[in-house]
Amino acid sequence: MSSTQPNILVVDMDSALLCNNMKHEMLWAALSKDPRLLWNLIPSLLRGSPASHRNIGNLTHINPEALAYNDAVLGFARDWKKRQGKTILITANRLEEAQAIADFLEIFDEVHVVHDKEGFLEDQFGLSNIAYAGNAPTDAPFLEKVAQSITTNASSRHQNKTRNAKQNVTDLSSQEIMFGQYAKALRPYQWLKNLLVFVPVMSAHAFNSQTLGHALLAFISFSLIASSVYIVNDLVDLAADRDHPRKKLRPFASGRIPLSHGTIMAPILLIIGALLALGLGQMFFATLMIYYLLTLAYSLKIKRVIVIDICVLACLYSIRIVAGGVATDITLSVWLLAFSMFFFLSLAAVKRKTELVDSLARGNVAPTGRGYHVNDLPIISMISISAGYISILVLALYLNSEAVMALYPKPEFLWGVCVVLLYWITRTVMLAHRGDMHDDPLVYAVKDHISLACLGFASAFVAVGMFP
Repeated sequence: MSSTQPNILVVDMDSALLCNNMKHEMLWAALSKDPRLLWNLIPSLLRGSPASHRNIGNLTHINPEALAYNDAVLGFARDWKKRQGKTILITANRLEEAQAIADFLEIFDEVHVVHDKEGFLEDQFGLSNIAYAGNAPTDAPFLEKVAQSITTNASSRHQNKTRNAKQNVTDLSSQEIMFGQYAKALRPYQWLKNLLVFVPVMSAHAFNSQTLGHALLAFISFSLIASSVYIVNDLVDLAADRDHPRKKLRPFASGRIPLSHGTIMAPILLIIGALLALGLGQMFFATLMIYYLLTLAYSLKIKRVIVIDICVLACLYSIRIVAGGVATDITLSVWLLAFSMFFFLSLAAVKRKTELVDSLARGNVAPTGRGYHVNDLPIISMISISAGYISILVLALYLNSEAVMALYPKPEFLWGVCVVLLYWITRTVMLAHRGDMHDDPLVYAVKDHISLACLGFASAFVAVGMFP
């Protein structure tokens, strides 16, 4: 065990400098450009050969400015450099990306592609002369031979293992990976949208244990499937999220959760959600799979296609209602489906309007990863307000139908719901226009006191209409 004072700092790019492995960065960057590459890239990753890494790298370009770095390692390397120490960056991936990162950071004297770390470092510098920063499992054999071992965001088990092999050990932790970050990656606040599966139960007044139980199971399976797609969406939107003032704090964009974990989490959530869906029958399972495929297509491609994107968003909301009807065996009214399509088209347009207003405020002519331009704002505003008003018109016409007369002893009170919706939709569009809305409209509504008050008033009108 050497006690030599090291004069060379060797930093492993993938297990120390970066919060993520470069091959995962390249994988998701490539898929964000062309999802059809998936079937070609997965075998390459499974092989894990240097040639496969080069193949993936040839398909995309990684901007060093848009990567998530380990701030503690950066600070340590800069201090080392200031003390006139030599700094070396090594990687098992492509030289092109490593050199670009080194040029951007301006703190490394040399960059090397290395596949046999121990042999290379011993031959070039002598293990007793270096401080080595890295967390790769393959590092263990030579850690006791280097002058100083530096772990980065290492688990307690890894730290103890390293200390057993080496006395001079330093752990650099820029951020702690906590359970809360994994929960945040699931976007549980978005599960509120999945409450739409209960709409058929409420509209038909079918409040019994069987329908409520089936609707609850549908809600859980939808939430798991939705979280799976949210993770995929975050992975393909890494570059755009890192360029956004709020989205850059998301777990994957910030590096708080490794991309490799997200790559595993997405299929696991999909499988669990699909198995639960099978418990509600083949029709519900098929409906859920249509939702999943459509949502996945939206995340990978459709959200960048103007007009089609908001139409698909409206469909995704309405599919939840359809799925609720399938799960509970309740026949849906044409009126309900017509209302939901126009209403959710309005909310989808509000969502795009919010993004454009935010982009304009930041001086960008177009949001990253979207097909719209700030000049489209007047048209988007027109779509949002007109679709919202049409949905209220559909609701008003429905109030004169025989179905309403049969379900509600006092249907005249339901007109109060129309008044509340007129106010809420108009106000929502105004808030988006002023840049005061920073979330999905439905998510925003749950946090907005006035929106909650509107929900209370609408519910009160419905309740009064239900009782003789």
